[in-house]
Amino acid sequence: MASGKINVGIVGLGTVGMGTLTVLKDNRSTILNKTGIDINVKSVCDLRIDSITNKYVKDIEVKTKNIDDIINDSEIDIVVELIGGYTVAKDVILKSLDKGKHVVTANKALLAVNGKEIFKKSEDNGLYLGFEGSVGGGIPIIRVLKEDLAANNVNEIYGIINGTANYILSKMESEGKEFDEVLADAQRLGYAESDPTFDVEGIDTAHKIAILSSIAFQTLVPFEEIFVEGISNIKQVDIDFAKKLNCKIKLLAIAKKHEDDIEVRVHPTIIPERYILSKVNDVFNAIYLVSDKVDRTIHYGRGAGSLPTGSAVVGDIISIARDIASCSAKRVPTLGFKSEYEPQYPVRDINEITSSFYLRFSALDKPGVLSKIAGVLGKYGISIKSAIQPGDRAPGDVVPLVFMTHETKGRNINNAVAEIDSLEYVRDKTVVLRVEGSR
Repeated sequence: MASGKINVGIVGLGTVGMGTLTVLKDNRSTILNKTGIDINVKSVCDLRIDSITNKYVKDIEVKTKNIDDIINDSEIDIVVELIGGYTVAKDVILKSLDKGKHVVTANKALLAVNGKEIFKKSEDNGLYLGFEGSVGGGIPIIRVLKEDLAANNVNEIYGIINGTANYILSKMESEGKEFDEVLADAQRLGYAESDPTFDVEGIDTAHKIAILSSIAFQTLVPFEEIFVEGISNIKQVDIDFAKKLNCKIKLLAIAKKHEDDIEVRVHPTIIPERYILSKVNDVFNAIYLVSDKVDRTIHYGRGAGSLPTGSAVVGDIISIARDIASCSAKRVPTLGFKSEYEPQYPVRDINEITSSFYLRFSALDKPGVLSKIAGVLGKYGISIKSAIQPGDRAPGDVVPLVFMTHETKGRNINNAVAEIDSLEYVRDKTVVLRVEGSR
């Protein structure tokens, strides 16, 4: 550590990297007044460094394209990895930890898919790995789980943790547009990537719930065992039927701890409109936790963006800087618990999870069709809670029929729907949405 300063090296000056630099520079005196520590950005690394004209970059002592210039600099205390991806980013983190440097990252994909080696090296080397910016943008949630709720057993997590997907569903509801049209609008406004797959197919959300549930349930959750379903098949008719049921459709990350296993899943979900998560609209995120002692807490804010995520990254930098300055040993385990970073509980198969279901069939408007579909559901032990048919229709039309079921296993629904979809009077594939909460 250079005398009187904590030196930071930032690798990657994209959206989050520039946001982090801006927060550190704009609020340097605020941070100094609050902490008594002068956090100095000594080095930045980016392949485009020669073309970056940002005023803050110009004042930095070391501007480089070579990552090793930061990793091998003995004066750098904290390396901030913000390049994303799985390969180079992983090398930056592991090499930095091997060089005795603390690391901060916002790379949720890397931590969800390949985190085991990184978490273990952080622990073995007694170094901090900060990753607050990996989930929820500017919402403090990682530190809440690791420290503020350390006295609690967190048993349930419900999260709206992808702003793009939430924006699309919110606009479909408020503007009456179909998915493809709203997605195009989101791309024009910069809320969605040119390739939106990670966002709209639930992959980004799954990365984040893998991290949250690993911390909350004190177990390493294998990403590949998380059930993931996106929102690209949601139609305006589903939004409209949800309204008739006094519900909304949200892409939820859901994790629950049971006695002998856990469930971790991502999918579009029907929730009652009176629920607080149904009020979370546009690009905002919210994480709803249920713990054994404090009961319910909700954490809400901007889930992405340069400055909100940059603020979260800087929060990690400050926390580490305080420990360095006070010469304290590593206070908090990387994942917030003292145990081997291995899977401790099996992840329950999605087909064995019990819930209520929304089923939308496309069927010919003929006498007896409704009763025949209901008969197949009954064959598989599925009880109907309510049914909705369109009011205006002509005989022979293909019409949507919506059933809300009582709780049943996913396996029963899958078997019933497969049989119903093979019936001659059923058109198109049945839409199946899981339901959380009681209406």
